[in-house]
Amino acid sequence: MHIGVLTGGGDVPGLNPAIQAVTRQAALLGWQVTGIMRGWAGLLTFDLAQPEHAAATALMPLTPQSVRAIDRTSSTLLHTSRITPAMMENQISHALAVLEHLKIDALIPIGGVDTLACAALLHAAGVKLNSVPKTMDNDVFGTDYCIGFSTAVTRSVEAINALRTPTGSHERIGVVELFGRKSGETALMSGYLADADRVLIAEVPFDMDALAEKLLADRMDNPSRYAMAVVSEGARVDGAGTVEYGERDASGQRRLGGIGDVIGEEFKRLTGVGVISQRLAYIMRAGAPDALDTMVARSFGAMAVQLLDDGTYGQMMAIRDGTYESVACDICAQGQRRVDVDAYYDAHAYRPRIQNLDGRPMFLG
Repeated sequence: MHIGVLTGGGDVPGLNPAIQAVTRQAALLGWQVTGIMRGWAGLLTFDLAQPEHAAATALMPLTPQSVRAIDRTSSTLLHTSRITPAMMENQISHALAVLEHLKIDALIPIGGVDTLACAALLHAAGVKLNSVPKTMDNDVFGTDYCIGFSTAVTRSVEAINALRTPTGSHERIGVVELFGRKSGETALMSGYLADADRVLIAEVPFDMDALAEKLLADRMDNPSRYAMAVVSEGARVDGAGTVEYGERDASGQRRLGGIGDVIGEEFKRLTGVGVISQRLAYIMRAGAPDALDTMVARSFGAMAVQLLDDGTYGQMMAIRDGTYESVACDICAQGQRRVDVDAYYDAHAYRPRIQNLDGRPMFLG
């Protein structure tokens, strides 16, 4: 069998271990593996009129030797791009023709919601595939865990705690902005584990006056006269929209970011107290994956190939209730995974509320 593997959407630590696991598992079966460069764009822009030239830039043969050490680095050996399901729908026939030309029997796409939704469309069109979820927002519906989440939280907690030093030295308010367009789970978990004073998530609009009052009280309660707030980039002031900037990307979205600066400026205006505002951005997804992301990535990658070997197609790898499972690959488009506000968040205090843990999943999703 000839397998194609690709990575789409934002890069996260853990992608390379997943690619490595796919390659090694396939090699044990005597199968050929080809990496498709730049995600779905590698297929959709493949020029069948000049196949040799296209192959030179869009394909990468993968062997156990070529992937031997890639797990020690971050991001993805195969590079990435953003393609929406609408873009895929318009080019399914071309993608099918490219796969036929390349004699690729099955695909293993690794990505977030859009990448996986594109995979589901191709499977519905007859392509054999099993997909792997990744996103540091942990927002793919159908799985409790996605590759990249643990490392993003780990990096964020380290940065939040490191920023306590300058924030305390200047007796200010620290506002740390994290990625999280629609789901605030990364901010929630990072703020909870770093013991931040207040945490703002994408799911719950906040009142700026109330937030300022609470942070000012937090600062006065601290002998070092500072307080820390963690904010999801998708958080918004009650009655206002999310803060966006720049041109729309290939997926039709503008960049989120800047709500931390907005909060900082407004807090200083309201209270006169200085603010240290820090947007972590890509630092959250930089560096090698932690142990948990490495373990899950290798497990998902190997599992996807094992299911192909069993003749099982159209599945997405998942962790549910602490157990590895496979679910229908189109489940990612059947709902939205968001923070369970009633279970894990105090919408009045703007704080995580982690209680009644008996029977809750380990990842608190």
